[in-house]
Amino acid sequence: MKSASRLCAAVTIFMAGMFPVSADAVTVVLETQLGVIEIEVDVDRAPVSSGSFLAHIDAGLIAEGGFYRTVYPENDNGSPKISVIQGGILPGTNGLEPVEHETTSQTGILHGNGVISLARGAVGTGSGAAFFICVGDQPALDMGGGRAVSGDGQGFAAFGKVVSGMDVVLEIHRAKPASGAGDAYLAGQILDPPVRILKAYRKK
Repeated sequence: MKSASRLCAAVTIFMAGMFPVSADAVTVVLETQLGVIEIEVDVDRAPVSSGSFLAHIDAGLIAEGGFYRTVYPENDNGSPKISVIQGGILPGTNGLEPVEHETTSQTGILHGNGVISLARGAVGTGSGAAFFICVGDQPALDMGGGRAVSGDGQGFAAFGKVVSGMDVVLEIHRAKPASGAGDAYLAGQILDPPVRILKAYRKK
C-alpha cells in the first residue's frame, strides 16, 4: 500500500496549468556551450512554476534555447539593482501557456544565490519558457522586495536552485553583452550570440 500511495503522489496533476510534477525533488541538467548546470526543481513547494519549467524541458523546448541576458549593477536599468542571468527559448520558438503566479510568500523559496525563477511581465504571464538564475542573494526579487513589475509588488516565482555548475553561471554572467537593444530597459544586457543550451533533460 505504501508503494501505491507513493505512485499516486508522483503522478498528481496540479490544476493550474495542468502540468504533471513529481512529489519528489527533480534534478534538471542544462548542458550549455560553457559547461553543465544542474538545477534542483522544488516541485513540492512550487508545483505550478516548477511544473511549467519541467513541461518545457520534457517538450524539448529548452534544448533549443540559450542564455541571452546578463544583468549586474553596472548595466542594470531598473531599481533596486540586481545580478542575474536570463535564459529560455529563443525567438522563433513557441513556448507553452503561461501559468498562475506563485509568490515567494506562498512557496517560501526566496531569491538566494543560485535560485532559479520564472521571468515575467504582468502577473500571470510567466512560464518555463523564460527563467533567470540569481547571482548572489537578490531579496529585491521577493514579494514586496521592491523590484516589482509595473509596481505590482508581487515579486517573481522562484522554484528551485543550482546544485552544481555555479561556475558556469558565473562565466555566463561575466560574458560581454552587446551594446544595443531594441528596448531601453534591456540596453547593454543582451548576449549576442546567446550562450546556447545544447541539451536539457531530467537527471535519471
